[in-house]
Amino acid sequence: MGAQIRVYRQKIASTTSMRKIFKAMELIATSRIGKARARVAASQPYARAITRAVSAVASQSQVEHPLTTEPAQVRRAAVVVMTADRGLAGAYSASVLKQAEGLIELLHSEGKDVKTYLVGRKAQAYFDFRSRPYARVWTGGTDAPEFATAQEVSKVILDDFATDFEEGGVEEIHVVYTRFKSMVTQEPTVVRLLPLEVVEEENTPEAEILPLYDFEPETEQVLDSLLPRYIESRIFAAMLQAAASELAARQRAMKSAGDNATELIKKYTRLRNTARQAEITQELTEIVAGADALAS
Repeated sequence: MGAQIRVYRQKIASTTSMRKIFKAMELIATSRIGKARARVAASQPYARAITRAVSAVASQSQVEHPLTTEPAQVRRAAVVVMTADRGLAGAYSASVLKQAEGLIELLHSEGKDVKTYLVGRKAQAYFDFRSRPYARVWTGGTDAPEFATAQEVSKVILDDFATDFEEGGVEEIHVVYTRFKSMVTQEPTVVRLLPLEVVEEENTPEAEILPLYDFEPETEQVLDSLLPRYIESRIFAAMLQAAASELAARQRAMKSAGDNATELIKKYTRLRNTARQAEITQELTEIVAGADALAS
């Protein structure tokens, strides 16, 4: 009985320590998510402006540009997968990887070869464990992304996009990341970055009228300069959305873990008290039995 009480005491002590860790991680995620959401909001005006400019140039010009022209046949596609560096964020990374697996399976079914680029240690561990190849990986700072990393990712995939298929190049670029909608809802999302999909707006009274541009010196040079910046902004916006989603998922997971730890402590405390009460009852029974034996 005494051994049982000691086991319950050890379990209560270890669970209490874990609850402190969960609480600390929840507070850290809560304190950082405000800044992450502010960065997402701050990136929106530039992303909207450059998307509007690219759409205007691409829709008003009749130029055949590699970044805006659909190839007759896509033989190899690039997939950029964005996960977290660390765990304890619930199903955040698993949901992104599941979405990426679905996309890769779809591309293979269409007869396309897939070249994978990874962002985050969770994605790297997933591919390494399964001995699956990937072209490049970037780790560190997934919960606080830097623009320099987005520039590096953009440069690598644009260089591969500009390379011929026979030399290992790609003809299509997809990004899989988690879109931040609210503190409760984060959605794994697939976006095709290149070739650029130009969606023409419907002519409604509320629709914004795009400006007319005069290109100098040439339209191709404007697109050459504008589209890489557009890709950088899209990659960085995806990384910021993924960071906010990761922190929100971690905050929720740590709160749930802390609540479960509290319930476990209550359960072990109740079991310990029951065992202690049984021990006391047994001792009293033995004393009464001994007294009866002496009296008889």
